[in-house]
Amino acid sequence: MASRVNRFSYAIRNIVTEAQAVEARGTKVRYLNIGDPVLFGFQPPAHLIEAVSRAMRDGHNGYVASAGIPAAREAVADDYQARGVAVAPERVLITTGTSEGIELALTALANEGDEVLVPSPTYPLYTAVLAKIGAQPRYYRTDPSRDWLPDLDHLRSLVTPRTRALVVIDPNNPTGAVYPASIRRSLIDFAERHELTILADEVYGDLGFDGSVPLLATLDRDAPIISFSSLSKAYLAPGWRTGWMVVGGSPRLDDALAAIRKMADGRLCSPGPMQHAVVAALRGDRSHQISFRAALAERGRVTYEMLNAIPGMQCVAPRAAFYAMPWVTLPPGRTDQDYVLALLRETGILCVYGSGFGVPDTQGAFRIVFLADPKELTAIYTEIGAFTREYLRRG
Repeated sequence: MASRVNRFSYAIRNIVTEAQAVEARGTKVRYLNIGDPVLFGFQPPAHLIEAVSRAMRDGHNGYVASAGIPAAREAVADDYQARGVAVAPERVLITTGTSEGIELALTALANEGDEVLVPSPTYPLYTAVLAKIGAQPRYYRTDPSRDWLPDLDHLRSLVTPRTRALVVIDPNNPTGAVYPASIRRSLIDFAERHELTILADEVYGDLGFDGSVPLLATLDRDAPIISFSSLSKAYLAPGWRTGWMVVGGSPRLDDALAAIRKMADGRLCSPGPMQHAVVAALRGDRSHQISFRAALAERGRVTYEMLNAIPGMQCVAPRAAFYAMPWVTLPPGRTDQDYVLALLRETGILCVYGSGFGVPDTQGAFRIVFLADPKELTAIYTEIGAFTREYLRRG
């Protein structure tokens, strides 16, 4: 086996192995580890399904251009234009989910031994890809006492001559944070000062509880920003593996765009029929997002209120998406993984330990996906409360 495989870790999936062992012993597992709305009864809008079905019936089942079908790329470019960011369709690539876009961008930007600034906590695909390509993550803190906003002083202390890029996940997975314009402006200024490319993970931009969150590039249309989004979350189609990346118009990104397109050629294309849904999604009815955001806001409220009522536990109110990252004051010598595995084995409730997202394991953090029905969440949080009280009593 190649040695690089030993560097690759993805906690969100890795912990499922333990869950399967628990199920084999006869315990029902409640899966709160993966942000898949379909698992909890949500489905893509009918006009997206029809667009894919029609594409298949009409014979669009072969390879397509590696950068994506022109209609999808044009729809993405027009959507960004409507949101205040002018971009040419030639700088849009349709990808196999945002995950592929992230991997293409990091591979294009970072050599072995280079460094990329990622938030802590982070979405673990970033660090997994960096490990695979031999680059190094440098974690900049986000502060739970300030609604999980980036610690800009800590960020500034991390830059070295090997730093190549800054990852900004806003709205944030795993914390549900949304950054104010002042923080976003500071992140852009920081990246400009140090000649860094910004990787703007904006997958949850349409799932802010108070409405869509503006694209980062609206604050500086000339900044070197590569933006990512997809059909997976706001359009409820994660299994279609269809996303897009927009390489900003700055000439400083021309070499990166050429490298990304070269690598995209090597994998032929992302799934063709699903690309027709990009057109339907971005040019069609989006009213489903209104009810979906309302449903998420209600679940977020239940999550925040009930977890904060548990002695020894704290939780910042999420403001977008369907994640929260509470933390529990652990007994001496215990780690977040100890707590999460004990919770799973004793109650069948599966969350992901915070150290899988780059948080110190002594912080006691863990991520919850709150897509379940509010009544089910209430029952789950009641169980978490009872378990936590006993866990802390045992010490």
